[in-house]
Amino acid sequence: MLAKEKLERINILAKKAKDVGLTDNEKEEQKKLRQEYLNNVRSSFKNQFKGMTVIDPEGKDVTPQKVRDLQDRNKKH
Repeated sequence: MLAKEKLERINILAKKAKDVGLTDNEKEEQKKLRQEYLNNVRSSFKNQFKGMTVIDPEGKDVTPQKVRDLQDRNKKH
């Protein structure tokens, strides 16, 4: 999870960008914070998939192969 302070800073920079614009340093900071946020979201989403199992109405495991491959790679590490 991204620190609360970093999320607040992302929002402050976004508001300032709309209102008055950002300096070059602030643009670079915003870019880095956004990238860190996206990496965090992707990682969280991937972790959710690692624990996912899909069961059809007949009770059969129909988990997609890509998800199974991800789970297998996770078990090996």
